[in-house]
Amino acid sequence: MTDPRHHLGRLGERLALEHLERLGYRLVEANHRTRFGELDLIVRDAGTLVFVEVKTRRGRRPDRHWEHLDARKRTQVRRIAAAWLAETADRPHADELRFDAIGVTIDAHGTLVALEHLEGAF
Repeated sequence: MTDPRHHLGRLGERLALEHLERLGYRLVEANHRTRFGELDLIVRDAGTLVFVEVKTRRGRRPDRHWEHLDARKRTQVRRIAAAWLAETADRPHADELRFDAIGVTIDAHGTLVALEHLEGAF
């Protein structure tokens, strides 16, 4: 049986990617795993490669996404991104790198309640 948190997380990542695609970003890779953990999304536009941490919560209040984006988590995401950059020979060229965070709130029926996108979150 599938873990409900896993399903919720994947739904949030899909909604975050749809949001990013509407803004003109293209997916480079999703759910890249290293020994340090997993990168949720890697996207790019013409000049920027963006590593995206997605936080998905169920509820009506979109005010608790960033509680788990503490210094330890930010360091972990940076470490995973560095590993991806070192290991990925065919990665797209980018003039800039950025770390974004997207908070997604889903109601009990799986409907999007809110989406907050922080560019350059860390």
